[in-house]
Amino acid sequence: MKKIGLLVFSMVFIATASFAQSKTKQGHTNQNKFRQLKQELPTPNARRTASGAPGKDYTQQKVDYVMDIVLDDDKAKITGSETITYKNNSSDNLEYLWVQLDQNMRAADSKTPDIQPNKISKKLSKNRFNRSFPEQAFDGGFNITSVTNTDGSKLSHTINQTMMRINLPKPLASGATFKFNIEWWYNINNHRTQGGRSGYEHFTENGNNNYVIAQFYPRMCVYDNVEGWQNDQFWGRSEFALEFGDFNVNITVPADHMLGATGVLQNEKEVLSKKELKRLATARKTYDNPVIIRTQEEATKIEKSRSKKSKTWKFIAKNVRDYAFATSRKFIWDAMAVDINGKNVMAYSLYSKEANPLYGDHSTRAVAQTLKTYSKYTFDYPYHKAISVDGQMGMEYPQICFNPGRPDLPDGGYSDRVKYRMIKVTIHEVGHNYFPMIVNSDERQWTWMDEGLNSYMEMLAELDYDKDFPITRGYPKNIVRYMAGDQSLIAPIMSKGDHVYQFGNNAYGKPATALWILRETIMGKELFDHAFKTYSQRWMFKHPTPADFFRTMEDASGMDLDWFWRGWFYTTDVTDIGIKNVKKFTASKNNDGSVNFKENTTEGLGFGTKKDNDSKYYYEITYNKPGGLVMPIIVEFSYKDGTKERKMYPAEIWRFNDDEITKVFSSTKEIESITLDPDLETADVDTSNNSWPQEKADKFDKFKNKIKN
Repeated sequence: MKKIGLLVFSMVFIATASFAQSKTKQGHTNQNKFRQLKQELPTPNARRTASGAPGKDYTQQKVDYVMDIVLDDDKAKITGSETITYKNNSSDNLEYLWVQLDQNMRAADSKTPDIQPNKISKKLSKNRFNRSFPEQAFDGGFNITSVTNTDGSKLSHTINQTMMRINLPKPLASGATFKFNIEWWYNINNHRTQGGRSGYEHFTENGNNNYVIAQFYPRMCVYDNVEGWQNDQFWGRSEFALEFGDFNVNITVPADHMLGATGVLQNEKEVLSKKELKRLATARKTYDNPVIIRTQEEATKIEKSRSKKSKTWKFIAKNVRDYAFATSRKFIWDAMAVDINGKNVMAYSLYSKEANPLYGDHSTRAVAQTLKTYSKYTFDYPYHKAISVDGQMGMEYPQICFNPGRPDLPDGGYSDRVKYRMIKVTIHEVGHNYFPMIVNSDERQWTWMDEGLNSYMEMLAELDYDKDFPITRGYPKNIVRYMAGDQSLIAPIMSKGDHVYQFGNNAYGKPATALWILRETIMGKELFDHAFKTYSQRWMFKHPTPADFFRTMEDASGMDLDWFWRGWFYTTDVTDIGIKNVKKFTASKNNDGSVNFKENTTEGLGFGTKKDNDSKYYYEITYNKPGGLVMPIIVEFSYKDGTKERKMYPAEIWRFNDDEITKVFSSTKEIESITLDPDLETADVDTSNNSWPQEKADKFDKFKNKIKN
């Protein structure tokens, strides 16, 4: 009996415990959209502070280059030698150094083509076919002929695809300097037929090439206190992480070439004619219109013959992170001065006759406008020039960039489409002088930190250039289609550039839109502009991370924006806010001063016009949020008397309920209708629930709305 009793007791105890446990409420992690970014952002320290500013122990390396470059025009080949001086400013001892060999992406054994999925199309253009199925594989990789110490002895090194490790004879101590030499050559790619971020364009008439040359030398990788060595392979998409330093570069090209490059030209009198020198002197005092330094007539005459001689252009560039140049006997050159707060900066353009008159009309003017606008919102342009080159691509380097644009009309003129595209790309690429050439973020990891910020600034410069500029990227309405698309083909902005699906929308469009919304809708121009300028000036000639940007924007504006960064940058959530329900009430006062509310049951708004004792109307409005993003609720009330009123509820209104909230709105006038986000400020992906009374849409209206979104 004791055993049976004990068994029964045990069963009752277990059952009771199980029942009690089943009634225990389960806990959950904090999923509130307004929780802080503590887990996502690194812990502040003496190198990078909680305010987003560089700390007292912030350091970065310095790398200086002395280079001699020879361009062989007949063989389309570059030969170079360089002496690299590497200064270890970190507190670490370095066992080895890492060097980038970006041209190896085009080596015969490159793995880049192997990671690109592809299919056979039923029809390919001749150019696409030749690029996809070349008769002979192009070998454009670096041929490293020697790596030596300064005394000429061999220096141990290991090449791993687009990276080369320099095996130091002994660890490089903190504060120490190491100097070494590299010699190399490579075949230049035809970027028009083979693609690429640099190369040459061939013109069958007279057999000339326009060269736009970059990534042409072995470049040191970044070593910092966040990532250590940034030595990711270069697969062709995500761009570069580079150290600042001084460049002393000699470039030897055919004597009849016109050349532009990063840095201050040291031997103008040796490489320019007396006529060109005189015109250049005039341009340096001309601020309204470009001055032609080498005319189309002169360039056309030069390109018909081929000099057997060579000429060496000598440049010195101080405190730049990279180097590039462009050269051709076809180049026309024009220039004008730009006043940046009393400092004279030169805007240059180099272009072939095939790009005229489009380049002559707009290129240098677009360069000048970019310098003015960007300097206004960030910092004064610190270099002495900026060059736009007819390179028929969009690519940027310190003080020089390669841009598209050629006349497209039968009479030699150009359409608005071609004009605006050329101006847009020129502004964008010149703007990269600020991000990332000066505010030097890691493009290899965080593409949005240069492309997104620059795309936002580009919008301001475009509107300064032409108040009716057809902006195609950055307005909230323009990102809706992407954000509302197939979620399996969308990645958060905070994704490595090589790993995103829709690169342009992810790295350019969405972050630019996010900043536009912050400025125009959430923060306001004054707060945003001050914070953005603070970030830009704090991180000039330094290496900022996303955390430094997020923290500075909050620190300088006095706003907690963690909810915004989390939603827009860390997720692929969308904005969709709607009106779920509207109730109308009338009020009547009692003798004791209390008030009774009575719901007006007449269907719809604009009816039941009986006025309350205070001649007021009371509306209980329920807003819902099918979309995942928390955003302000922008409401426009249209009254029966034809007037309108706007009200914006801050995003924090969603802090206690992420699905729906109810707000009471009172007015002395009767509401006819209610509209949410009437100016399309929040990138709302579904506007069909944005109005009350809800509009009854026929099938055609639904189709139009679907296409619009």
